[in-house]
Amino acid sequence: MALYDTSVPEQLLIGMRLARGAIGRGELVVIPTDTVYGLAADAFAPAAVQRLLDAKGRDRTAPPPVLVPGIPTLAALAEVVPDEVHELTKRFWPGGLTIVLRARATLNWDLGDTRGTVAMRMPSHTIALELLSETGPLAVSSANRTGEPAAMTAAEAEVALGDAVAVYLEAGLAGTEYPDAGVGTGSTIVDATGLEHPDGKLRILRHGVVPDSAIIDVVGADRCA
Repeated sequence: MALYDTSVPEQLLIGMRLARGAIGRGELVVIPTDTVYGLAADAFAPAAVQRLLDAKGRDRTAPPPVLVPGIPTLAALAEVVPDEVHELTKRFWPGGLTIVLRARATLNWDLGDTRGTVAMRMPSHTIALELLSETGPLAVSSANRTGEPAAMTAAEAEVALGDAVAVYLEAGLAGTEYPDAGVGTGSTIVDATGLEHPDGKLRILRHGVVPDSAIIDVVGADRCA
């Protein structure tokens, strides 16, 4: 276990290299995102995902979302991407919107009891995006034990998770991109699976840093439950 201050160039280089290696070995890494600090694992390594769930104190009924390096990955992971979802990603990615879609049946992964869906987000943070560009999709949940406040620095995450994590990447206080959202506010989560159907609707599952009104502006009130 080690914490690296990414504001120091030498520590940034070492920390990123060790983080990539840790992900490749199926270990856990704490990374900064634009909302809160995230506990990350290789999305395609079932043992690593289980290690993430164990570290948080969760069971398989609470599968982690997946952070992606870019909008094209959306189509690679989702069975269907409705037009409204394309518009949402144009407006809010990278950023604080997590979108639930049906996962491709051919994906060789096990995130838990997802009921055939996957929750995806492209974060707006240089460190996170750089790591994602090299590792591919990462299963990422907030870097805290379940029921505890979300970590807003890597140092806070280290107190909560300790030796369960191989590498901590410190990049200062998270959430500063969303000053009106409140400390520790996570991404807004929407279920867009219903938009596959002509009369289906999008459902907002969690209110977060992206206001509900902004989502309704894009999708239309008639397409939101």
